[in-house]
Amino acid sequence: MTTGTKGGWELPISEGELAGLTREMQQAHQETLPVMRASALDLTEEIRARQAGGPRDAGRRRFLLGAGGVGAALVLAACSSSKSASSGSSTGASMPASGSASGQYTGDLKVVALATALENQAVGAYQAALDAAKAGKLGTVPPAVADFITTAQAQHADHAKAWNAVLTGAGKPAITNVPLSNQPATLQALGAATDVGTVAKLALSLEDQAAQTYLFATYNVTSPGGIATAATIAPVEAMHAAILNYVLGQYPVPDDFLPTDKAASPTLLTV
Repeated sequence: MTTGTKGGWELPISEGELAGLTREMQQAHQETLPVMRASALDLTEEIRARQAGGPRDAGRRRFLLGAGGVGAALVLAACSSSKSASSGSSTGASMPASGSASGQYTGDLKVVALATALENQAVGAYQAALDAAKAGKLGTVPPAVADFITTAQAQHADHAKAWNAVLTGAGKPAITNVPLSNQPATLQALGAATDVGTVAKLALSLEDQAAQTYLFATYNVTSPGGIATAATIAPVEAMHAAILNYVLGQYPVPDDFLPTDKAASPTLLTV
């Protein structure tokens, strides 16, 4: 088994096991893509209808499917929790259904903007890890770890694309950067990492935050399309977190319910 030895870190599971988990993660992601895109389209239609003063129930044809996604999120996300997982950098769950903060994104669009920013943050974090690995700053990086990072990064990019389609469909600017107040601290922590284990802990904090934010959104946003989209993405984010727990040797300890204490608040947005 190839291991990373810088900083005393070693991959606690075999590369074959990690590769298998990554394949399962990719399969789950591919299976959710059609539903995610359809739900995002429903959300766009709902928002357009509201802006035009029309009925608020557009997209309900897939609401029950979204509700089923909530159940999947609860099951899969519970497997991502670990008693020894790091705490992350969230501000705690506080997500009003109707955004009252100033800015160009309000109501459910505030939550969409937050989701997009979180996805962009994860994409950037994984890219920073790949760049650091290429520069030799993390020691020997097992190929299976690099493959997981690349796969997870691409999945976050898919999620960001879906959310941005909602924003542009509602006549709002797409979010292509990371307008979050915790981004400077995240970049600083990533830049200071000198081994794979440290990067994995940082990535786990971002994945926990994303999964819990989506779960919190499923019962705080007002639109069926928004609920369905968040519920579809949440289980994939939870799988990222579960695999990172394995990479850290923190075998997931299932909880009855995924907590939301690490969910990000829209107040993190700087737009």
